[in-house]
Amino acid sequence: MAITAPKVPKPSDPQLIQRSQSSAREAWRMFEIIAEFVTATERLQTIQPAVSIFGSARTAPGHPHYRLAEDIAKRLSEAGFSVISGGGPGIMEAANKGAFEGASPSVGLNIQLPHEQSGNKYQDISHTFQHFFARKVMFVKLSCAFVMMPGGFGTLDELMEVLTLVQTGKIRRVPVILVDSTFWKGLLDWIRGQLVADGMIGAGDPGLIQVIDDPQAIVDAIFDHYHLRGFEPSPAEREVELAL
Repeated sequence: MAITAPKVPKPSDPQLIQRSQSSAREAWRMFEIIAEFVTATERLQTIQPAVSIFGSARTAPGHPHYRLAEDIAKRLSEAGFSVISGGGPGIMEAANKGAFEGASPSVGLNIQLPHEQSGNKYQDISHTFQHFFARKVMFVKLSCAFVMMPGGFGTLDELMEVLTLVQTGKIRRVPVILVDSTFWKGLLDWIRGQLVADGMIGAGDPGLIQVIDDPQAIVDAIFDHYHLRGFEPSPAEREVELAL
């Protein structure tokens, strides 16, 4: 039986041209991503020490969670921490508003989304990202603590991302504080009763999480964590975090 060589498309073949154009776009996308990291790093490297506050974009002004986030952010700002949020509405706005009224910078790491994201007006520093993963990396690299207000999928995503990075040693151990014990109780019961019981996580892993409802106690817990070691990562920790 005769062997037939595969057909090699001519340079004018529309499919070949389309693939070539697609490859070129992907190559340029890599440069765009690199540029996004470089620009964000240069612009935001002076805001540390900083604390990130996460929570629902759907929380209305005047809601108890909104007022609580605003109070926490103001206390953190007065204590010398820049406060970072996602820059949008809801809890993000509350965090920026509280920090905006304090002594330290209010920072918004915005993202381009088709809905639920418009920059709030309480930002001393505002930086917009195109790529979710670049934005998430900057949250982690800039923050010495994470405060999790009640929220939806986005908040849960950030919570699990940070816990995974701490658990696997990709970042140093940092305070991860959940606010509103009633809201988080079901999740924490499931973590202890299901994940630990089934051996999906270590017996000590729930200890990576703190639950604190009092605003001043949150500030105190962050200072307590860094009391002996200081806020700056060690050279070894910086080296590890380069692999994020």
